[in-house]
Amino acid sequence: MRGSDERTGSLFSYVDLEDRVRADHPLRTIRRLANAALADLSRDFEALYTAFGRPSIAP
Repeated sequence: MRGSDERTGSLFSYVDLEDRVRADHPLRTIRRLANAALADLSRDFEALYTAFGRPSIAP
């Protein structure tokens, strides 16, 4: 799924995830690296999607 990565934390939790994961936690680095890798692959992913139809919605 390639839809926008909108945060809906308030829909599911009263505590923001940014407040729960400390600033120096390894998951923050992993997320940054994963997002960078996916951004580099974005052109390849774009070629797999059709130019018409309904837009993708992130899970």
